[in-house]
Amino acid sequence: MSYKIVVDSCCELPQELLNDSRFERVPLELTVGDYTISDDDSFDQLDFIRRVAECPTCPKSACPSPERFMNAYNCDAEHVYCITLSAKLSGSYNSAVLATELFEETYGKKQIHVFDSESASVGETQLALYIMKLEEKGLSFEEIVKKVTDYRDNVHTYFVLNNIETLRKNGRLSGLKALVASTLNIKPILAGDKGNIVQKGQGIGIKKALAKMVDIICSEVKHPEKRVLIISQCNAPERAESVKEMILAKQEYADVIILEMRGCSTMYANDGGIIVTM
Repeated sequence: MSYKIVVDSCCELPQELLNDSRFERVPLELTVGDYTISDDDSFDQLDFIRRVAECPTCPKSACPSPERFMNAYNCDAEHVYCITLSAKLSGSYNSAVLATELFEETYGKKQIHVFDSESASVGETQLALYIMKLEEKGLSFEEIVKKVTDYRDNVHTYFVLNNIETLRKNGRLSGLKALVASTLNIKPILAGDKGNIVQKGQGIGIKKALAKMVDIICSEVKHPEKRVLIISQCNAPERAESVKEMILAKQEYADVIILEMRGCSTMYANDGGIIVTM
């Protein structure tokens, strides 16, 4: 069966899949002051980071319209899977679901399933790569939906950011009871929990926070040898390599992938941010 995997642009894809016809990224819009761009192939990370640093107001994102998702579904593929940001962090999931309803009203029934990743960035990537693996094995649409849902419920997401102000000012940290003052150079270790952001710990400075994150990962993640370790970095490739080495010194993984953040992830993670999933 032919298939297509549609993702919103918070999902980071490996370079070799960016022009693969089985994948389509539906862009969010990013706004910094009076400057608005589409999070697509034209995104310039360093220029965006500079604009955010120079702008006195907090950057914002807008989820894709249902029409954008609907256009992505309108293809020859018999199986269509869509993966979005956590519904608790963005309207992207609701937009993608509404697009399914509009598509069926317009064109008739089709095998389309929208997954709430309950994560972001490379948490979405984990699901996309797993769907591709199952499709290439020839599993049925229904089997894949069930297996991916179960898989999603066991994906771990952790992150340490230099700057959490964009998350905080956009209301993405509202579930946290307290966060330490950034002036103390204390960096929180954050994680995903069923689509919400929770705090796992903290460290003084980015290096100690990352080291503590690695300790938490190694204490919480079971059977790493069966998992794919994916690290996403925002203008911090050396930091990502360091995190990879720290993790692999303690645990063995089936595969390791390091990716560069695109627009939406860059906006929320900020310069130097690291996201780890497995």
